Amino acid sequence: MQIKTILNRVQKFKSCVYGAVRWVEGASVPTLEVELEPRSNSRPECSGCGQRRPGYDRLPERRFEFIPMWGNKVFFVYAPRRVECPSCGIRVERMPWVAGKHRLTEAYAWFLADWAKRLSWKEEAVAFRTTWDHVFCSVERAVAWGREHQDLSGVKAIGVDEIAWQRGHRYLTLVYQIDGHCKRLLWIGEKRTVKTLLRFFRWFGKERSQALKFVCSDMWKPYLKVIAKKAGPALHILDRFHIMSHLSKAIDEVRAQEARELQAKGYEAVLTKTRWLLLKRPENLTDKQETKLADLLRYNLKSMRSYLLKEEFQLFWQYTSPYWAGEFLDKWCTKTMRSKLEPMKKVAKMLRRHRPLLLNWFRAKKQFSSGIVEGFNTKAKLTTRKAYGFKTFHAVEIALYHALGALPVPKTTHVFF
Repeated sequence: MQIKTILNRVQKFKSCVYGAVRWVEGASVPTLEVELEPRSNSRPECSGCGQRRPGYDRLPERRFEFIPMWGNKVFFVYAPRRVECPSCGIRVERMPWVAGKHRLTEAYAWFLADWAKRLSWKEEAVAFRTTWDHVFCSVERAVAWGREHQDLSGVKAIGVDEIAWQRGHRYLTLVYQIDGHCKRLLWIGEKRTVKTLLRFFRWFGKERSQALKFVCSDMWKPYLKVIAKKAGPALHILDRFHIMSHLSKAIDEVRAQEARELQAKGYEAVLTKTRWLLLKRPENLTDKQETKLADLLRYNLKSMRSYLLKEEFQLFWQYTSPYWAGEFLDKWCTKTMRSKLEPMKKVAKMLRRHRPLLLNWFRAKKQFSSGIVEGFNTKAKLTTRKAYGFKTFHAVEIALYHALGALPVPKTTHVFF
């Protein structure tokens, strides 16, 4: 079977035919060149208006990179025709295998974009003997097409959170769709301010924003303010992941402070290497940690009182009724405020301030959780680590949309595995 026959099976053009196929002598890597010629009596298509127009002249030959074959680079060689268009003037014809002035064929660009989901961009550039810029441009084009054609209908639940990006307290605000039937990244914004989240709601549209039924977020004040204003009818949920994260930080603060006090007074360092022991759930402890915990519970330590308060709070999540959950929350906060443990008292005050939003988790029947959002955040962090050379917001934005956006792709002849 000839190479031209294979190409006609996988990439056939109505206006052009394949000509001679030749090896490129002296190339640094094995390279094939495939000539393309216009079909006889065919009229070129104006790249401006898309109409068939009379030919004007032909330009010198250009090379367009195609998908590699058996590890060999493949280039289409074609001398573009210029058309004389009464509407657009003298224009270069539209070529069906390439978009605009790009030198990568559309098929090869989608090939690179697809592999960019599996490999780091640097690894892909090395594997396919191309450049990082070619990979980036391919992904950028794929993201642009996908964002233009994505379907935003039926979005009823979103999660809002942020991740740290680069050093110096630089953050990205990420908005995810967390509906049961579809989970994906919807939008990325630089920083985590009121203006940042307002940009999302402007992009999302007033009608879709008002149709939202559930919004999950943490207790960052700018988020609370904007969500209340722009998605008022939605049930705003503060879920267990963020609450337990604050409790864990409070326990760690109590433990660290008490360990320093014991050391200063010359007492036995009983709290050495107990950080994870106090932060883990009892069912996740090793045998050694269980023995250590049993020993610590015999002491009247502030750290152990904090630990017991945290474990008691876990009962809160077992309720199904918002009313009874609220009753438990009130009693727990009152008890904690009398504990004389300042970090734990701060958490209790915070829970009292956000009591209605916290109880919304039960009103939503526990079906939405920021745990989904945190899972996406972990993937987002891995994506930014895997992508060498991401020094600009635009590059990070493109990478995250490509990896987490579940963007549509056009129907093509090629299916890449």
